[in-house]
Amino acid sequence: LFRAHEGKYGAPRITADLRDAGWRVSENTVAALMREQGLAARRRRGRRPTTRPGRGRWRAPDLVKRDFAAEGINQKWYGDQTEIPTGEGTLYLASVLDVGSRRVVGFALSEHHDAALAYGALVMAVAVRGGQVPGVIMHTDCGSEYTAGLFRAACGRLQIRQSMGRPGSALDNVVIEAWHCTLTFELRSLETFATKKQSRARVPAWIDDYNRQRRHSACGMLSPINYELAQTHPQAA
Repeated sequence: LFRAHEGKYGAPRITADLRDAGWRVSENTVAALMREQGLAARRRRGRRPTTRPGRGRWRAPDLVKRDFAAEGINQKWYGDQTEIPTGEGTLYLASVLDVGSRRVVGFALSEHHDAALAYGALVMAVAVRGGQVPGVIMHTDCGSEYTAGLFRAACGRLQIRQSMGRPGSALDNVVIEAWHCTLTFELRSLETFATKKQSRARVPAWIDDYNRQRRHSACGMLSPINYELAQTHPQAA
């Protein structure tokens, strides 16, 4: 299992895999056995921020105030952008994550770090959620892509409540920051993209696998999609 997950899983997730396979084993036992065999999940490293502060004075209020909990889906979404290096230059990835299930509900890739990219990720997220998400909080940093008229108008039209943390405070948007660190740790650090075409194919495939397969501690060691199924259709999960 450790090799199958390319060294990304530590004792908690390995234990969950074993239990699903029918083993009766404690996490402490798994951790001890992994130590004996020298198996340790690779450590994460922080990512370089790509935020470009908006030049205007407008900024949405902080509706989250570091309260990252959500009782269900479509209550709090988090958005941010990160870089995807390739042999042909940098691509930018914009993501929208639903903290209620840790599912990445929207994303977009582009050669430009701008409002159009953020808008593309938002539109996908709304479509995934059925086209109607009135009242959902969309929390981001104060980057120019999120203060731009294009993004603000879309949020207003869709009845999405914009929220922003304090300028320069990564902790105010730590949910999506952590997810982009996971992407860096489990994809970018292991794979090199010679072309932008390769990146455009591989990143969406990795996100789909993350949503469907990757166990998350905040979801009771279920994947985001399986966690959502467990909440709405317990028997299906």
